[in-house]
Amino acid sequence: MSTDLSEDRDLDGFGEQTTDVHSRPADVGSGTSGSKMASIPEFYAGKNVLITGATGFMGKVLMEKLLRSCPEVKALYILVRPKAGQSMQQRVSDMMTCKLFDRVREDNPDFHQKIIPISSELTQPGLAISPEDVERLTACINVVFHCAATIRFDEPLKHALQLNVIATQQLLGLARQMHHLEAFIHISTAYANCNRKHIDEVIYPPPVEPKKLIESLEWMDDSMVRDITPRLIGDRPNTYTYTKALAECVVQQEQDKLNIAIIRPSIVGASWQEPFPGWIDNFNGPSGVFIAAGKGILRTMRANNDAVADLIPVDVVINLTLAAGWYTAVHRPKTALVYNCTTGGTNPFHWGEIEHHVMSSFKRNPLEQAFRRPNANITSNYLINQYWILVSHKFPALIYDFILRLSGQKPQMMRIFNRLHKAISLLEYFSSQDWEWNSDNLSMLMSQLTPEDKKTFNFDVRQLNWPEYIENYCIGTKKYVLNEDMSDIPAARQHLRKLRNIRYTFNTVLVVFIWRVFIARSQMARNIWYFVVSLCFKFLSYFRASSTLTN
Repeated sequence: MSTDLSEDRDLDGFGEQTTDVHSRPADVGSGTSGSKMASIPEFYAGKNVLITGATGFMGKVLMEKLLRSCPEVKALYILVRPKAGQSMQQRVSDMMTCKLFDRVREDNPDFHQKIIPISSELTQPGLAISPEDVERLTACINVVFHCAATIRFDEPLKHALQLNVIATQQLLGLARQMHHLEAFIHISTAYANCNRKHIDEVIYPPPVEPKKLIESLEWMDDSMVRDITPRLIGDRPNTYTYTKALAECVVQQEQDKLNIAIIRPSIVGASWQEPFPGWIDNFNGPSGVFIAAGKGILRTMRANNDAVADLIPVDVVINLTLAAGWYTAVHRPKTALVYNCTTGGTNPFHWGEIEHHVMSSFKRNPLEQAFRRPNANITSNYLINQYWILVSHKFPALIYDFILRLSGQKPQMMRIFNRLHKAISLLEYFSSQDWEWNSDNLSMLMSQLTPEDKKTFNFDVRQLNWPEYIENYCIGTKKYVLNEDMSDIPAARQHLRKLRNIRYTFNTVLVVFIWRVFIARSQMARNIWYFVVSLCFKFLSYFRASSTLTN
């Protein structure tokens, strides 16, 4: 982090150029046509859109939806981070071949020509955007969707601050220079204020003034920052929620200069309807937990069965985001509007129900080469959870690694379980309690849409059928994350039957072994054993005699 980022004149990373524009653009609201309100596709027609985080999960779905449902959009400018060994153009080209864009590809095979990559690095001053690209963007961009962020819960505070707060400041600095900007939409999280039980659609006072925190951390080394992080984040569970709260404050500070809206999704999961049910492409959040359960690796998880699992489908978030961009540009609210994008208040589903449907789904549509049969259980009791971790996780992992060592292979199961336990521990805070989110702004926005827009940009989660959604989610992890073929399901079921038989055989041998040990050491056990055997012998003798008499 360079020192000039903490100075007032260069905090946004774009120097004195930011003083050129001090007020909202005069030509905003151009999406209206006479007295008739423009529909969402009509509004985006001819618009140039800037998207950050476009190569991420939500960013890709946002691009696909814009290209498919707003086909007259002029161009999508996307900020892309260069990667070693892969050019920016190659990264974008590879992304365009993804199955996610199949429907767009059918309608317009040349859709990729509307996508214009801009080299950028969020950790660098000025986002590392070249002067030529800055000039290009400021001259043409109409709408900004800021999706980029680090979503790692255990990110070091300094790095999370750089990506989630300082990068947002610098993007806002660039936005202030844009001559035709009509809306700036910031993607936050419903858990930015998770230290509150009831969360309204307002921007709460930040835990600390962002500028002061940036200046304070500037001179500290990493070890010092690590030591003070727990005291800084206070009653928030991690650096992610802490820095997202700070970012909202940074965005709010620009509401008198820009037309701004903030979207707060809860736990973003696979798609509900678009572009097809169950689309997911990563192990983040619940996806990794579902896969671990489907593979038979995850057997226990600490959570509250009765707590609301506030999953939100990614296409719901994107539809709301595009609708908010339209409303913000056309109506120009005087203050930044916040939209809580959650399901718990309108269509609740609980962790216990999720566990049941995930297990049922993976038994019907099993994953290939499962470690064990899917059979995960949720408990809120710490001691019970630790017992099952020992018995169902660590003990089998040690046995499996021992077998791998004997066969000359590298042990790996204990390492996999350690990573799994770390990931689950980061989720415990969110799976063990409930929140109440106000959604008045979301309801207001829904009421503003035309009947056609309500269908095309549907974010009404009251229509969501949870069992069907979870089924599609699990199938999506199989097809799109693990790249498994659905035609191989019969073989996967046969593998589960083999695992079941192995388990029954092992349990039987174990019981007999333990019982024989007791018989050898205890006269009482021997007496019980002889009594049971004699009863069985008498029953068989009686049955044989009865059969003879009957015949």
